[in-house]
Amino acid sequence: MSDYIRTELAGGVLSVTFARADKKNAITQAMYTALAEATERTRTDDAVRVILFKAEGDSFSAGNDIVDFLGMGSGAMSNDLPVHRFLKSLADLDKPAVAAVKGRAVGIGLTLLLNCDMVVVAEDAKLSAPFINLAIAPEAASSLLLPMVIGHQRAFEIFALGEPIDGRTALAWGIANRAAPADQVDAIAADLAEKLAARAPNSVRKTKRLMRDAEQLWALMQRENEAFGSQLSSPEAIEAFTAFSQKRAPDFSKLG
Repeated sequence: MSDYIRTELAGGVLSVTFARADKKNAITQAMYTALAEATERTRTDDAVRVILFKAEGDSFSAGNDIVDFLGMGSGAMSNDLPVHRFLKSLADLDKPAVAAVKGRAVGIGLTLLLNCDMVVVAEDAKLSAPFINLAIAPEAASSLLLPMVIGHQRAFEIFALGEPIDGRTALAWGIANRAAPADQVDAIAADLAEKLAARAPNSVRKTKRLMRDAEQLWALMQRENEAFGSQLSSPEAIEAFTAFSQKRAPDFSKLG
């Protein structure tokens, strides 16, 4: 278990806390292993009725840890990475998932929310999916789930421009169930999780299974990974990650 992912079970709710506040809760492969273990436990442990994702610090998650990611080299294209284990655990999860989001939710920080059943966001939260800014491709079945929730045009803008939307917009567009002042988010999310944990568990699980197709989601996640992997070694991505490391805007004008 990663030191940067903390779990606590109380009242049927497994709280999973991103605890790497000094790095804006950027996620490493070790953290993905811990997240996968927690999500798999939720599905298989009868004592767990709900999983609640939340975070310490001023950001929900800055997304993948770029240094950790690039440090894997050619292994970053492997289908056996902990991130893929976590994504499969999300696809297979048939118990409720709740998220409490404050500050920035970037990349997987946003796409994770699309795999949750109830989301509470801070009104001033900033949600973004800058995959195209990094010349890569969406993940976590977001290429299906985001347009399904908010419509093609809005989803394409989020993917293509990579610009953030705030919590109020996330609520209005249907990504979130509640938007509240940041200091109330955790309490509201915990209350919703507790209410879900008190509901008839088998009825809840069967309802969630009927509302989503786990096999379809996992199949799409694998297709997304293929697109992600093919882009990762492209001149576009090399330019994007070089620009990121040099703290400048990428120049795609000579690529095509």
